[in-house]
Amino acid sequence: MLTGIQVALIGGDARQLEVIQKCSELDASVVLFGFDNLQNGSSGITKAELTPEALVALDAVILPAVGTDDQGNVDSLFSSKELRLNHEHIAALPKHAIVFTGMAKPYLRELCSNEGITLIELFDRDDVAIYNSIPTAEGAVMMAIQNTDITIHGSESMVLGFGRTGATLARTLQGMGAKVKVGVNKPEYYARAIEMGMNPFYTQDLISHVSQTDLLFNTIPAMVVTAQVIANIPHRAIIIDLASKPGGTDFRYAEKRGVKAMLAPGLPGIVAPKTAGRIIADTLTRIIMEDARRRRNGE
Repeated sequence: MLTGIQVALIGGDARQLEVIQKCSELDASVVLFGFDNLQNGSSGITKAELTPEALVALDAVILPAVGTDDQGNVDSLFSSKELRLNHEHIAALPKHAIVFTGMAKPYLRELCSNEGITLIELFDRDDVAIYNSIPTAEGAVMMAIQNTDITIHGSESMVLGFGRTGATLARTLQGMGAKVKVGVNKPEYYARAIEMGMNPFYTQDLISHVSQTDLLFNTIPAMVVTAQVIANIPHRAIIIDLASKPGGTDFRYAEKRGVKAMLAPGLPGIVAPKTAGRIIADTLTRIIMEDARRRRNGE
């Protein structure tokens, strides 16, 4: 339980609704900043203006998937007012407080580092990333179906990267009857792909493997789908880039050559915000409870 724990949510989207509900169910005191348009009558939940004074007793601050931009602005689906997090806000937090976000820009990292406040980037955690790979894979398949005139079954599908997202996506495509090639950069990934009945190759040899590709999914956050690669891809092919912005595809050259290429980061929050919110909520409440236990025990 989170009885006696004070939690604040600053901005966010539909995923935050699951976080609010989970924290409330666990008996935390919840303060909402940037939720002016949210109708909420639950006890233990209050709304407030984002001021340093409002943060002085908090145990945890929960920011959106991308915590802030480079100027400290925080997006909120539930408010038209500007939300900006600055040095004074972080400095007001108790030293034991934890700031949570999906991924942090250098601005937020520097704010927390300067004040000695713990910052946890949830999307860096293996458990969160693996859980999130499920709605990511479903969303990627949905995009492929919507943008092609062929079935996934029987298609020549390629997945670049065989990490947490790539492995789930490759297995999903294989389960739908696709012929799956997997671009890897480590021998252990190559061996795992073989064990799973897929056709692996090393990404350094990508150019020689794309000539028959119908669907190319990239999960590598580096420029791998270069102009040279795109020049060897059939015009009918679709590229779906799941890496974080700016992706790993030369979108300019793809457009010039007439190959359809789409950047699609953050699919969990788009295609399954309820599930994505539950993943975040379960993980961060578990961390908060463990931190509170350690502090009670003087660890």
